[in-house]
Amino acid sequence: MIRKQDFSQIGPVLWEISTSFREDMRVPVRIFADDRMLEAALSDRSIQQAVNAATLPGLVSHVSVMPDVHQGYGFPIGGVAATRLPDGVISPGGIGYDINCGVRLLSSNISAEEAKPHMANLASALYANCPSGVGGKGSVPLSAKQLDKVCRLGAEWALENSYARPEDIQRTEEGGRIKDADPTHVSLRAKQRGRPQLGTLGAGNHFIEVDVVEQIFHPEAARAMGLEEGMLALQIHCGSRGFGHQICSDYVRELQGAVQRYNIRLPDRELVCAPLDSPEGTHYLSAMGCAANYAFANRQILVHHARRSFEQSLAGKVREWDLRQVYDIAHNMGKIEEHTIDGKKVRVCVHRKGATRAFGPGFAELPEEYRELGQPVLVPGSMGTSSWVLLGTEASMALSFGSTCHGAGRVMSRKQAKRTVRGDQLREKLESGGIHIRAGSMPGLAEEAPQAYKDVDSVVDVVVRAGIAKKVARLRPLAVIKG
Repeated sequence: MIRKQDFSQIGPVLWEISTSFREDMRVPVRIFADDRMLEAALSDRSIQQAVNAATLPGLVSHVSVMPDVHQGYGFPIGGVAATRLPDGVISPGGIGYDINCGVRLLSSNISAEEAKPHMANLASALYANCPSGVGGKGSVPLSAKQLDKVCRLGAEWALENSYARPEDIQRTEEGGRIKDADPTHVSLRAKQRGRPQLGTLGAGNHFIEVDVVEQIFHPEAARAMGLEEGMLALQIHCGSRGFGHQICSDYVRELQGAVQRYNIRLPDRELVCAPLDSPEGTHYLSAMGCAANYAFANRQILVHHARRSFEQSLAGKVREWDLRQVYDIAHNMGKIEEHTIDGKKVRVCVHRKGATRAFGPGFAELPEEYRELGQPVLVPGSMGTSSWVLLGTEASMALSFGSTCHGAGRVMSRKQAKRTVRGDQLREKLESGGIHIRAGSMPGLAEEAPQAYKDVDSVVDVVVRAGIAKKVARLRPLAVIKG
C-alpha cells in the first residue's frame, strides 16, 4: 500500500519515492502531478507498478511517471524508464501491446466558418474512406513479401507507393522508419493478423478528429507548424493494430523463459524482460521495430484517405482543401537514445509507455523549421474535450529522458464507462454541442466518453509547470470518427 506520505515533494509538481521505500528498488520513482492528481494516481495500481518497474536490472537515474498516468500491464500507462546499454533489460510491458500507438496532426488553410456547412459530409466521407472497427480490413491488402517490406521501411514504403509526400516523411518521428527492424523475428500469426489491416483505424481510443485551432500560445512555433486560429486541423490517433498486439503477446510469452535463464528476479511477472544484448532482447527489439514501422505506414495511409475525403467534401466549396503534415509522434515505444546521466553521455533504451518523446531545441534529427524551437508534441483530448500542441524543452531532457504526457489518461475502466454511459445519449449530447460523431458501435463510443478521462487541460498545465513542455496551441473538436 503506497500512501501520499511515502512521497517527498521535490518540485512544485514533482514528487519522489526514494529507493529506501523498498529494498529491491534500484532507482527512485518520480511523478509529475498536482495534489489532486497524485491522490487520484494512488486509487489504482499505477504507482505500485512504477515502484515494481524501478526494480529492473540496468535502470539509470529514476522512473518517471506522467500526470495522465493510469494502471496498465506491467508498467503503468504514463511511465518512462531508461536502461543502460548493453546489458540493461528491455521489457515489452514497458512499451505496451499497441506498439507505436501515436498521433499525427495535419494543418490547413480552411477556415472553420467556411467549412461549417460541409462538416457533416466531411465527417461521413472520413468514416467511409478510413476503415475502422475491431479487426477491420484495410484498403491496402498486402502479400507476405509486401508486409516484410512495410516492416523494414515503415512510412518510406508508403512514399514509394504514392501514399505519402516527402515532407510527410520529414515531419515524422524517426523519419517514419525504425532502421533495425527485422521481420524474420516476427511470428507467422502476427503476420497473418497484420496483412489485412494496413490502413485501418481500429477501435478503442483510436480516432480521427477534425478540429478548429481555438487559441495560439506560441506564435512563432504555430507559424512554423502552419497552425492559425480559426482554421481546421486534423488528428489521427492509432497504432500497429493486431500486428503489434500479437508481437507483444508473443514476446511476453517468450521472455518468461528468458527471465529464468538470466536469473532475473521480478516482483511482478508482467514485467518480463531480457538483457538488451541477449538474443531474446535483440529479437524483441527488431520485432518491435517492425510493429513501429507498420504503425507509421498505417497512419500515413490514413492521411492519404483523409486528404481524399477533404477533397471529395470540400473541393469547389472552399478556397483550399489541402492538408499539410505538422508532425507524427509515437507514445508506445522503446528507443535507443543518448542521454546525459550524472554528467556523462550514456546510451540507453528509453521505454515510453503512454508517454511522448519531447526533445528540446537543437535536436539534429528534427526538421529544420523545428530545430531551434523543439520537437512538436501532440496531446489528444477525449472526444468532447480540447487537444493540445506542445513543444519539447531542454528541461525535459534533464527531468524525464526527453519525455512528456501523451493524453488525458483514464479515470474509468472501459467496463465502468459502459455501465455508466449510454452511447446513444452521449452521441446526442456531443452532437447538440456542435460535434459531428461517426461511430460504428454505441458501446464503443460509451467506453471513450469524456467523463472516463482526466481533464486534459489540467494534465497539460502540470507538464508546463514542470518545464517538460511548452504550450503552442489548443484545438477544439468539430467532428470525431470512431470505430
